[in-house]
Amino acid sequence: MSSGAGVVVPVRAFALGNARLAERLDAAERTDLARRFADRVVAAAGELPVVVVTSAPEVEAWAAELGVATIADPGSLDAAAADGRAHLAERGCVRAVIAHADLPFARTLEGVAGDRDEPVVTLVPCHREDGTPVLSVPVAVPFRFAYGPGSFLRHIAETDRLGLEVRVVRDPDLAFDVDVPADLEQLRVRDWS
Repeated sequence: MSSGAGVVVPVRAFALGNARLAERLDAAERTDLARRFADRVVAAAGELPVVVVTSAPEVEAWAAELGVATIADPGSLDAAAADGRAHLAERGCVRAVIAHADLPFARTLEGVAGDRDEPVVTLVPCHREDGTPVLSVPVAVPFRFAYGPGSFLRHIAETDRLGLEVRVVRDPDLAFDVDVPADLEQLRVRDWS
């Protein structure tokens, strides 16, 4: 039983990789990269309990190798975050950190996990100031996730709707998610491996 934070990592599938990277990487390279990124995110959780939300057999096998729990993917990123939050609440966690699986520079999630059950939502905007690769919310709050383009502003609006405090963390390691071919150049420049 945990009394602090837990981490939700939605992973649709490694085999699909990121289709937007197909012009630069073949399917095997995208699969390898997706798994390596997810390894980093799980490692960044440190001692925090982790649940991976997936229905892909290869991801379930990977999580089992790491000793990480899995729950079924409900079909959307918003629902995956909500189901992961509920899973952590059932295990005694008071805060859920939703961390996307494509964060190659993730080192630690500690800086976004410490608010316990305080009425604070912590948001890490992506390096484009558009998406929300990391979000931390008390599990008891009926926060409606709204991922996709423009999610950072939608998540701020949801925090305001609920009357919660918003804390924005501009952590370059957690903000950098790999979505488009141009992001691959940053991997080389920053020598992420």
